[in-house]
Amino acid sequence: ELRQIVEAEVFDDFLEQSESLLSAGFYQPAAVVAGAVLEDGLRKLCIREGLDLPTKPKLDSMNVALSKNGTYNLLTQKRITALADVRNSAAHGKWDQFRQEDVDDLIQWIRNFMERNYI
Repeated sequence: ELRQIVEAEVFDDFLEQSESLLSAGFYQPAAVVAGAVLEDGLRKLCIREGLDLPTKPKLDSMNVALSKNGTYNLLTQKRITALADVRNSAAHGKWDQFRQEDVDDLIQWIRNFMERNYI
């Protein structure tokens, strides 16, 4: 449990960095940082749930596996897919495919998701 508490603090630190970037107007890098928190959180949830992971797991496959095993429902799976699209657009320089408000939503949703599912 101590490890989970420390990891949750690290997640929170990265989300705070993302929020700082967002408030400074750098919403594109904010999306990338927040998306990394989501991906790492899904990886850790898969491990906690005893799901087999390949050497380089993909966010989408982890998302599907966690939904299938009942960690969360199909609606949450679809929401994660949509949020991952924001992160992917930011990481690949597709600035016209998302807005600053989308990144704010991304950060807040990830924070709530991690609080519900990680600790």
